[in-house]
Amino acid sequence: MSTENKCPVDHTKMASPPQQQQQQQPAPTNDATKCPVDHSKFQTPPSSEGEKCPVDPSAYQHFLPKDQKSSETTKEETEKCPVDPASYKHFLPSKDQQQQKPEEGCDSDAIDARNNMPSVAQQTPIPGQRMSLGTEREVSTIPRADKEENNWIYPSEQMFFNAMRRKNWKPEEKDMSVVVPIHNAVNEMAWMKILEWEKMHKTTCDQPKLVKFQGKPKDITPKARLYSWFGYKLPFDRHDWVVDRCGEKVTYVIDFYSGKQDPRRPESISFYLDVRPAVSLSGIWDRVKMSFQKGEFI
Repeated sequence: MSTENKCPVDHTKMASPPQQQQQQQPAPTNDATKCPVDHSKFQTPPSSEGEKCPVDPSAYQHFLPKDQKSSETTKEETEKCPVDPASYKHFLPSKDQQQQKPEEGCDSDAIDARNNMPSVAQQTPIPGQRMSLGTEREVSTIPRADKEENNWIYPSEQMFFNAMRRKNWKPEEKDMSVVVPIHNAVNEMAWMKILEWEKMHKTTCDQPKLVKFQGKPKDITPKARLYSWFGYKLPFDRHDWVVDRCGEKVTYVIDFYSGKQDPRRPESISFYLDVRPAVSLSGIWDRVKMSFQKGEFI
């Protein structure tokens, strides 16, 4: 072969490798059909990894109570209160305190539902009191329904003063010696008027007895409201008294009005009490009969 026809490329450099080297290398693949993206990076993880919470528990584990730091949450833990009882248990009474019943007359702040007065007589002067008040109590003529022989006992000057302060009133110590006797006299008058109604009902019992009474100065009765439309003043107080009529509970409504002053005694205080049975079938019938007896609307 002449030098002019010689190939300029040295074919010995592109010759196939020895047979031994060809056997050690893996079989050639079809590079033309091979995908240029490595699919091994997008393979689906195992099922256990697929169900795993996307939030790392270690990131919020310190916010949970100690008994909820486990990776698996049980049904009981799911229904558990999210507030740790240890954070508020010191505000709750103990089991012994919850089961313990208060002893009668031991709590000086306990209010007797029968008269809205403390169960224990508060005869101690309150802070800021400027003068001492009497502690003697007067026994009324009104029999108590919860006791066979004893009658109701009126509050003392000190008790009356403490009760008014407890109701956010501003009484004067020097007025108690006048206010308390008036209070007692008005209650005696109310009971006498109730006995007039009770004469219409003859029973085998000796006499009616007072179960409880409650002041309702802000609850205007329909009768008082009706009278106010005709120019009469509204009552300054209202009481509801529950009477035991030989086993039957009967409620009486009492409206307290300021009476006309006696021109001969301008310093005296007068009251007018409108006492009648509460609205019920028997109460309305008693009002009708009393109206015919007295010749006036009751």
